[in-house]
Amino acid sequence: MTNKSKLSCVCWNKYIKNYLASTDYDGVVQMWDASTGQGFSQNTEHKKRAWSVDFSQADPTKFASGSDDCSVKLWSINEKNSIATIWNSANVCCVQFSEFNSHLLAFGSADYKVYCYDLRHTRIPWGTLACHEKTVSYVKFLDSETLVSASTDSTLKLWDLMKSSPDGPSSSACSITYRGHTNEKNFVGLSVLDGYIACGSETNEVYSYYRSLPMPIASYKFGSTDPISGHEIGDDNGQFVSSVCWRQKSNMVVAANSSGYIKLLQMV
Repeated sequence: MTNKSKLSCVCWNKYIKNYLASTDYDGVVQMWDASTGQGFSQNTEHKKRAWSVDFSQADPTKFASGSDDCSVKLWSINEKNSIATIWNSANVCCVQFSEFNSHLLAFGSADYKVYCYDLRHTRIPWGTLACHEKTVSYVKFLDSETLVSASTDSTLKLWDLMKSSPDGPSSSACSITYRGHTNEKNFVGLSVLDGYIACGSETNEVYSYYRSLPMPIASYKFGSTDPISGHEIGDDNGQFVSSVCWRQKSNMVVAANSSGYIKLLQMV
């Protein structure tokens, strides 16, 4: 499946098995049918690069996208145009539906904050989480009351959503800050499963945390690879781990780095 511009994010639809959504650097939100390899719905409402796309777990016909144009667009696979727009004060770097609450959507922003919206009332945030010191690059729901965020301030943060409110930014909702990995400029990935958290690092490593512990419980370093011999070498040359994903119902995580290598890792 070939796209006209650099891809920034892809997301499977868990219920309509062949459907895949993507966002790209031109701001295009594209639907694909993986069984035919064809794109069939191209949305061009975003005016700048679109960073992230996510399907709703509660309604598989709904999905959301976030963009550098400071907007989150809500879409339906049955509609040509977006069905709603949430405007933000800064670039939107990531969007995530809650799989535990059918009306809850969170997104991370370049203004260092995480915003949570009740999609029945999109005029103002349901809660604003403010404790990061740089751009928020990823958000993931751990459970119905807990959210994890990643930032280019080299931290992950665990948030208690019950301590957030629509009255203004809340820092008291941050219950744990995780430190160990290095992340100052790149998107390094974030994945959660059963209380375990995985992320990449600009030291060319994968880190794993557990929700109740602020320090890493495990790490794995990618070896740099000589392009001629294919052998791993010591010098990283600025390589970083750029994407991670837990395999469901297992202790395995797949990770990819900036030089194009993918590794399947098992936590033991």
